[in-house]
Amino acid sequence: MDEELRSLTERLRRESGATPAYERLAGAADPDELADVLTEPGQPLWARELAAFRLGLAGDRRAFETLVLLLNHRDPPRCASAAHALARLGDPRTARAAAALATNELRVAYALHPVRLLVELRAPESVPALITTLQRRLRPHDPYRRVALACVEGLGALGDGRARPVLNDAMAHPVLAQAAVHALARIPRQR
Repeated sequence: MDEELRSLTERLRRESGATPAYERLAGAADPDELADVLTEPGQPLWARELAAFRLGLAGDRRAFETLVLLLNHRDPPRCASAAHALARLGDPRTARAAAALATNELRVAYALHPVRLLVELRAPESVPALITTLQRRLRPHDPYRRVALACVEGLGALGDGRARPVLNDAMAHPVLAQAAVHALARIPRQR
């Protein structure tokens, strides 16, 4: 069993109280039954999350909207599960949605998982979104250092030369300096 699926099912079993409805949904084999949970009124959040996650892993694009909403949730485990499913969904809208969430200053407190998803996707939107997000995090006294660090590490992993200027700027911030040096070392030199 996928580790993320195991973690999600344990968390949602506790959240649901291990009700018969949870057990039925966890064992559902019909994708249409799972998709119905996403649109039926009155469904609890745990049910929507479980259905969207399972559909996402199966590559069923009906899960996209719910997974994007969960990617921007205030609860980090929900964000992590949504990012995991979105990375496997294969929907071409995913990178654009993750970039929009990562660069949204009103929701920057929840940008960590969209940033990490962008790195995993390695999409054309990834580097510009990470550069924009990191530039904003380099302001004095910015409280979102975890987001900034994820951007620095992600830009290093992506190895794109466009990131050099912002990574050089990040070296001036003690919390980011070492990671920025390592990230810059991963970017091939232009000849």
